[in-house]
Amino acid sequence: MAIDLTSTAINWDDQATLIDLDGSAPLIGTLRDCVRHFAAFKAGVQADARVLLTKPVFRAGRKTRTWVLNPDELARLAEIVAAGGDLPGATQDG
Repeated sequence: MAIDLTSTAINWDDQATLIDLDGSAPLIGTLRDCVRHFAAFKAGVQADARVLLTKPVFRAGRKTRTWVLNPDELARLAEIVAAGGDLPGATQDG
């Protein structure tokens, strides 16, 4: 399943690294893994979290591609994962 954040689709299975600005050890896994961990963070930690992608994505209104997903984008992805029933405690359809 591909996710369209801007003008480039990102796959849930793409490798990514979840980092926070407090200096905790990074999580290296799939984008889905990183989003699940992001969703479990408290709001203060979420504000300092970023995901580093393995390939850059184009952004509308920017001249260059970017390698980082910011907290607002991660929050949207967490909502998508939660709506799909992939987070612990979320209900699954069917």
